[in-house]
Amino acid sequence: MTIQSDLLARNETFASDFDQGDLQILPKLRTVILTCADARVDPAHIFGLDLGEAVIIRNNGCRVTRAVIEEIAVLAVLVEAASEGRENGFNVVLMQHTNCGAQRLANPDLQAMVKKKLGIDVSEYAITDQATDLLGDIGRLVDAPEVPDTIVVSAVLYDVSAGTVEAITPEKSLGALRAETPAVGALTAT
Repeated sequence: MTIQSDLLARNETFASDFDQGDLQILPKLRTVILTCADARVDPAHIFGLDLGEAVIIRNNGCRVTRAVIEEIAVLAVLVEAASEGRENGFNVVLMQHTNCGAQRLANPDLQAMVKKKLGIDVSEYAITDQATDLLGDIGRLVDAPEVPDTIVVSAVLYDVSAGTVEAITPEKSLGALRAETPAVGALTAT
C-alpha cells in the first residue's frame, strides 16, 4: 500500500459519515493559528478543534515571514468582505513549540549552507529564545501597515514532551499595540 492509497482509504472513512458540508467560510472561533510545520504540533489535536473552527497556517518554526504577513492581510480583507458590516477583526495566535528543528537555524554553519545551496538567508527566522522570538514576530505584525488594527494577536508555547501550552503574551489588538510607545518595546511575556 502506498502513502497516497493509505490516505485515500482514511478519507473514505472520514467521508462515510461526513455531515459538515454546510460549514461557513469564516471559522467559528474567528481565529488563525500560526504554528510550525512539525508533525508533532497539530493545533486540532492540541486545542481539541473541530472542522471549521480555526484557520491553520504552518511554516518552519512558526515565524512571521513576509509571506505570513501577506496571508494575514489577505485574510483580513476576505473576512471584512464576508462580515457584511459586522465585526471584521479576528484572532491570530502564534504557537511555537519546544525542541523545534528551526532552532538549528541559529547555527551559523547551517545558515551558510542554506544560503549557499538555496540562496535563502534564514538567519532572521532562526529560533534562539522562543519567548523573545515570539515577541519579535508580534513586532513584525505591529510593523506591517497592511495588517489592520482590528487583528488581535497573542503568543503561546507548546511543550512537545508534556502536551501543555503556556501563554507567552496575552491577547491584544494590533491597534492597541501600535498605540503604545514604543510599540515593540511594550510587548511583554506573561
